[in-house]
Amino acid sequence: MANTERQSTDSQHPNSGTGSRELIIREAAANEGHLLEAVLYEAYSQYEQELPQDAWVVYKAGIAEATRKSSTIAKLVAELDGEIVGSVFVYDSSETAYGNAALGIHSPIIRLLGVTGKARGRGVATELIRASVKLARERGADTLYLHTSDMMGSAIRLYERLGFERALDKEFMTGGNTLVKSYRLKLADTLLLQ
Repeated sequence: MANTERQSTDSQHPNSGTGSRELIIREAAANEGHLLEAVLYEAYSQYEQELPQDAWVVYKAGIAEATRKSSTIAKLVAELDGEIVGSVFVYDSSETAYGNAALGIHSPIIRLLGVTGKARGRGVATELIRASVKLARERGADTLYLHTSDMMGSAIRLYERLGFERALDKEFMTGGNTLVKSYRLKLADTLLLQ
């Protein structure tokens, strides 16, 4: 993603009462890993009470590992008035995203989409997804995938509203009893590129 994309959050949410706030979607700098980790911990902390303590510790460790690894196509950040308030990681396959070549996804996958509490409701997640879609199209992809679980109900509603559809053949179980749902977006048809 060569270009930085700028939007005014007022045009997306005119009643937000924030004044003129500039949203920038850009690639994370190499030295921003600790900031990504902090944003993701804060964004995902809402699930700490829903997971058993040992599962939450493993989840947090996975976030930390992902922020340090370089197996992504890009680590995108949302910056609002100079502060990083969200991120999403884009991978080129299920092998690089999960270490799972057998899943058979050879198209871009987004993971770890997270937005801080104070920036939610301002279209930040949608703009991070839009930038991921553009990046996937620039790479010649026709589909973008993601995985989620039922505990992330508001995220699922966002994905469905943006045109993602279930990809039942790309789902799997984790932790012995949690269904990891797969969603795919056909990029030729998406309104996110219009």
